[in-house]
Amino acid sequence: MARFRNYHRNIKIRIAHIFFSDIVAGAIFPFMAIYFSQHFGAKLTGILLVVNVIIGMIVGLYGGYYADQVGRKKLMVLAGLIRMVAFIVMAIANSPILTSPELTFLMALLVGASLGLDGPAADAMIIDITKPKERKGVYSLIYWSFNLAFAVGGIIGALTFKNYLFELLILLSFTSFLANILVIFFIKETLLIKEAKTKQKKIIRSMVKSYKEVASDKLFLYFVLAGMLMQSVENQMENYIGVRLNDEMPTQPIFHFDVTGVEMVGFLKAENTIIVVLLTVFITRWIMKFREDRTLLTAIFIFTVGYTVVSYVNNIWVLFFFMTVATIGELMRVPIQSDFLASIPTDDKRSSYMAINGLVFNGSMMLSAIYISLGAIFSKELMTFLIFALGMSSLLIIRRILPDLKKRREFQQS
Repeated sequence: MARFRNYHRNIKIRIAHIFFSDIVAGAIFPFMAIYFSQHFGAKLTGILLVVNVIIGMIVGLYGGYYADQVGRKKLMVLAGLIRMVAFIVMAIANSPILTSPELTFLMALLVGASLGLDGPAADAMIIDITKPKERKGVYSLIYWSFNLAFAVGGIIGALTFKNYLFELLILLSFTSFLANILVIFFIKETLLIKEAKTKQKKIIRSMVKSYKEVASDKLFLYFVLAGMLMQSVENQMENYIGVRLNDEMPTQPIFHFDVTGVEMVGFLKAENTIIVVLLTVFITRWIMKFREDRTLLTAIFIFTVGYTVVSYVNNIWVLFFFMTVATIGELMRVPIQSDFLASIPTDDKRSSYMAINGLVFNGSMMLSAIYISLGAIFSKELMTFLIFALGMSSLLIIRRILPDLKKRREFQQS
């Protein structure tokens, strides 16, 4: 892994930005599915979350196109300001003077839209300023920072979400303000002026043309599909698994403390992120000793088995053990998967590629939201099988396209 001090300033600021943005988000968003299910019921919650994801996907497509036209920073600033306002209103909607889950959901829609707006731009910015040989290290470091924030946030949320939501949202608004300061005053634009394109009168037609070119890249589409299925397995933690544990897991003692289902969700998320924080560097170096194709396939299998068991059992110690298994698979997978992703896009359409890759997040969130509704209809056994099927389908797709991914990376680096 390259030395941190040698990285581009934007990377260092981006890591700080991620930390400020996500430390309190980790205390809130893993529990929002539970919040909405308590107010609206599980079936309606699944539908509402699907709507949220669809809006994020649509905005993400626009964001990816415009980031290649006007630059990365402008969209990151706009999205950050929208997000901050949404968090402030969300806090008011859960304050001592007002309780409005409906307004909370509307603000959650704005937050989802803002993430779609700046996600492709931020991803493209990282590719703009990194060399192929340093990307695994950079992505591992960014992933480490993200998980450190969620580790702290997950613990805070497990202990305080139920009784101190208003205070958490106030804190989230403040950290969002700090994140905006970092982007506005310290991030530099990475899309060169000579690369920036002038305004076009027929925006929609031009955007459709751009995405048609990206959509013609079948290798990339298969890669996105595999990533979406894989991510949807992990996202079950905040969705179906979280709702199931809240409804089904009996209170159990651990070290003289009684742990409820909703607290267990927070502890499992915290365990996941603490392991990531402690072992990312070690495992990233360790996997370099092995063939990356075998490592990636093994990682996906381990990851899938871990989350499959977590989706079914209620025993605290079994849950902790298999979350460890899933996290080790995750740490083996992410650097290799991210390196392949960075080698696929063409230089002039990086943000457009990253916008389509945003379907990994948005599509997985949609699948996960659907699973909440399905969980209210189908048996736990069938739901566990469906989660296992998601992971194994991803493994089979990756196994099929691995040779072509290697060829594409060699071509891009030549």
